[in-house]
Amino acid sequence: MNRFKVWSFAFCLAAVSGISAVGAEPTRIRILSYNIHHGEGTDGKLDLERLARVIQSVKPDVVALQEVDRGVKRTNGVDEPAELGRLTGLRPLFERNIVFQGGDYGNAILSRLPITSYKNIKLPSHYVGEQRGALVAELTAPDGRTPFRFIATHLDYRPDDGERRDSVKRLEELAGEAPDRPTLLVGDLNALPDSPVLGLFEANWKRSNPSLLPTFPSNKPVRQIDYVLYRPAARWKVVENRVLDEPVASDHRPLLVVLELVD
Repeated sequence: MNRFKVWSFAFCLAAVSGISAVGAEPTRIRILSYNIHHGEGTDGKLDLERLARVIQSVKPDVVALQEVDRGVKRTNGVDEPAELGRLTGLRPLFERNIVFQGGDYGNAILSRLPITSYKNIKLPSHYVGEQRGALVAELTAPDGRTPFRFIATHLDYRPDDGERRDSVKRLEELAGEAPDRPTLLVGDLNALPDSPVLGLFEANWKRSNPSLLPTFPSNKPVRQIDYVLYRPAARWKVVENRVLDEPVASDHRPLLVVLELVD
């Protein structure tokens, strides 16, 4: 091969590589936060198929579910995480926070992304009988190589925010285990955007939606208490925030957030 051909080949290879790099698809993650009210809609019906249709309608990569029953009398002993996993085709994770009516009650995650490990962390409790927790999963992003941490949680609802404040501190400790790892905190935080609790979170977390997106009550939402928070800020770019128009399947509306991972 003569010198001109060698140079031409190298130039073409570099050009193709450059086009490939420039044209590479961004790594985006579709996240859904949904308090499912143990599967009971505002019409009083227990309907997991309806919930599954809502979830499937936006094709999420990972879902944080709150108020989930497994083997509980009020929901006919159904293993809700397993059933919702079957109906949506997503892998279910569930951890009990309290024993309730002969079964378990807690948080769940549904994921189409690879899960490398997970654990359940107890959050500070100021009240007897309703232990709160954070379900922490280590996932691999859709690019097949980038690890990120996904924390699904549901904080206390009472007017006194002492337990919520202490929970913020515990979640900060949890995120501090790997401060440089892309991390998402998703769920029902039972706090308004302008509350002191969200102010504590926002010292180190970014909220996906700077403007108000009401999620509760589902029939006519006037308050936002469901969120997707992310950190470190430089590793994420917000693509979309949307509350789904679903007034019946639960007493909360689901929040869809699309984020892009930044190298």
